[in-house]
Amino acid sequence: MTDISRHTIYKDASLLDALHCLNDLSGRVMTLFVLDSEGRVEGSITDGDIRRALLDGGSLSDSVDIACHRDYRYVRAGSIDPLVLRESRERGIKLLPALDGDNHLVSLVDLTRQHTVLPLRAVLMAGGRGERLRPMTLTTPKPLLQIEGKAIIDYNVEALAACGIDEIIVTTRYLAEQIHDHFAAPVAGVQVRCVTEDKPLGTIGAVASLWPDSHSGDTLVMNSDLLTTISFEEMYLRHRSSKADVTIAVVPYQVSVPYAILTLDNDDPDSVTAIEEKPSYSYYANAGIYIFSNALLSTLKAGEYCDATDLIQRAITDGRKVTYYPIKGTWIDVGSPVDFRQAAQLMRHHNSMSNS
Repeated sequence: MTDISRHTIYKDASLLDALHCLNDLSGRVMTLFVLDSEGRVEGSITDGDIRRALLDGGSLSDSVDIACHRDYRYVRAGSIDPLVLRESRERGIKLLPALDGDNHLVSLVDLTRQHTVLPLRAVLMAGGRGERLRPMTLTTPKPLLQIEGKAIIDYNVEALAACGIDEIIVTTRYLAEQIHDHFAAPVAGVQVRCVTEDKPLGTIGAVASLWPDSHSGDTLVMNSDLLTTISFEEMYLRHRSSKADVTIAVVPYQVSVPYAILTLDNDDPDSVTAIEEKPSYSYYANAGIYIFSNALLSTLKAGEYCDATDLIQRAITDGRKVTYYPIKGTWIDVGSPVDFRQAAQLMRHHNSMSNS
C-alpha cells in the first residue's frame, strides 16, 4: 500500500518544503499532490515543476501553489478504469491519485509497483489430485509443488495481485489442509481465502456458494497449476468491450496428419473430390482461464456438480455472448513430468534474465 501522507503537501507550503518532501521519496515515485485547506487535490508537483518555477523568477520561499501542475491525471476511487491506467502507463505517468466525488485523496495507484487495477475477483481451482505427477503429488498437492523455489500457485497469486485483484479465493479438496496452511500468511500482500469442497463439484461448481447474492460485475476463474504470462488486463478489456458473459483464454493448437487425407462428396460418399497430402489443422485450445459475468455465475446451484465447460455450453445454448482471448505469451499446463521440467527451465531462464 502506497503511503498517501508521504505524497501530499498543502498549497501554502514553500517550494523548499516541497523539495524536502521529494528528497524523502528517493527510491519511490517522486511526485507530490497539492492539497487545499480542505484536503482536496488541486494538482501535482515534481522537482521539474519546481525547477521551472525557479527559472521563471520564483524563489524557494514561494508557496507550492505557483508551481502546481493543475492539468493532472486522476481516477475515481471505487470505479478505477483499467483503460485509463493503461493510457497513463503509455504516457509515462507512474503515480495516479484516486479521488472521491469531492476530490479528496482516497488512495494512490503506483504503476511502478502495480500494473493495473482490474474490477475483478478471482477463483483459483486447486482441488485436483495431480495423478500424472505422481509420486511428487502423493504427499504434496500439485499447486504447492515448487518451481525455482516458489509454489506454482504463488506465481498466479502474484500475477493477480499485480493487477490489483485483492479478493482471491482458492477452492481445495485433495490435501486441502496443506493449501490452507500455505495461505495462512498473505502472498504478494493479498490474504487469500481457501474454501474446501465437501464433495467433488467439478471445475466450477464450488463457485456457486462463494458469492450467492452477487449478480453484477465479473469473476476470473482459472486453474491454479498453470504458468502463464497472460495479460489479465488485455483479457478483461476484451471481455468488457465485447459485453460478453464469458471470455475464454485460448492457446493455438495445431494437429498435423502424417497421411494424405481424402475429401468425399457429400452427395455421393463413394466419390473422392480432393486429396490433400499431410495436412495441418489449426485450432484454439481452452487454456483453463475464464472471465465469467457474475450474472451467469449466479445461475449455478449450490452443491451441484458443474464443469466450466458445461457452464459455457449452457451459456451458448441460452444465447449469451461467449468470446475468446488468445494468449500471446507463455502458457504451460503443469500436468506431467515433462511439463514440470519445461516449466522449471522456463522460470530459470526468466529469473536469470530478470537478474541480469
